[in-house]
Amino acid sequence: MSLALIRNEAARRLFLDRHALIEPPTGPAKGADLLALIRRLGFVQVDSVNTVERAHHMILWSRRQSYRPESLKRLLERDRTVFEHWTHDASIIPFEFYPYWQYRFRAHAERIRAGYSGWQGTQFQDKIDDVIAHIRDGGPVVSGEVGTDEARGKGGWWDWHPSKTALEFLWRTGVLAVCERRGFAKVYDLAERILPVCDSAAPPDEEVIDWACRSAFDRLGFATSGEIGACWALIRREDGKDWCARALARSDIEEVMVEGADGRPRRCYGLPGLMDSATPEPGSRIRILSPFDPALRDRNRTERLFGFHYRIEIFVPEGQRRYGYYVFPVLEGDRLIGRVDLRCRRAEGRTVVAAFWPERGVRLAKGRIARLETEIRRLAAFAQSPEVVFEAGWLRAGSNP
Repeated sequence: MSLALIRNEAARRLFLDRHALIEPPTGPAKGADLLALIRRLGFVQVDSVNTVERAHHMILWSRRQSYRPESLKRLLERDRTVFEHWTHDASIIPFEFYPYWQYRFRAHAERIRAGYSGWQGTQFQDKIDDVIAHIRDGGPVVSGEVGTDEARGKGGWWDWHPSKTALEFLWRTGVLAVCERRGFAKVYDLAERILPVCDSAAPPDEEVIDWACRSAFDRLGFATSGEIGACWALIRREDGKDWCARALARSDIEEVMVEGADGRPRRCYGLPGLMDSATPEPGSRIRILSPFDPALRDRNRTERLFGFHYRIEIFVPEGQRRYGYYVFPVLEGDRLIGRVDLRCRRAEGRTVVAAFWPERGVRLAKGRIARLETEIRRLAAFAQSPEVVFEAGWLRAGSNP
């Protein structure tokens, strides 16, 4: 029997709808409403790059333009309804998922210990008890307040002093938690002091794997077993593969074919009733997305589904960059139509737009340019740099391959 086929347009819309990128970016964005949005996404990646606005704020703003950073700060630091920890990178996660991270603390501890020992040497292990005692007796700390007698490096992750490494190890393994950020610096405290039920036992491994796989479908819609296993960076890919095989045998999931941007179908899994899922029409609204947007996190999936190849060029020498230091993907309706290079000069209250590169086949019609300019102005206002300057020749028509 042939498998049902989800055409590419329908697949894009279904996936974007799971990521709250189909409906208009309106509505409330604080308190319970903001928490519901984060829950829908699963997690929001935190990143330090601040050329316009930091990733976690941009991710939320692109879906609810009434969002303001102080609303997330309140959830994290006062309400404690979210916590900061690791998925594929540092992320904001609903606190209701915390019991599953207890599994991560245990399952990943030795790998993290070995990794840190390889990068930093084993001296950090001698500082663990000292760091815990320092925080227990003296309260929350930033990394500069521990190991003050230790030699400092240049500040990169590869050059941490031993007590800083111990702090990170204790955070990654659940002994410490981030209670706030000062500027962008993490402030660490004992998890037992600030998180409501941090000492509760982790669920059985089988329950964690089942939750990770089922909840992945809620965020992806359809996926291969590898994508299911990798969704949260919580379980092993082979765990996802084994779960999918068992779930398929029980008819808890079904196989479907999903058409890629190149027209080729790919075998995936979905929950029963996936083919009946209705999504709203996306309209022609343009959104500027963070490079770390959860909808774009899996670059290979993005390329298959949207035909959009994206790589961050921060670490590429300037003369070798194809686009720019940190360019932003641009979404129009259900299509990724290009990327824009812009940067805020906050001291001047100004946003400078250097270039927009359209994807192949995207026409720079007057209406599209006007919508793009409008969205840039909205983003500039959000980033508190409302004066927008478009550099000469910023529209790079025909420059894409």
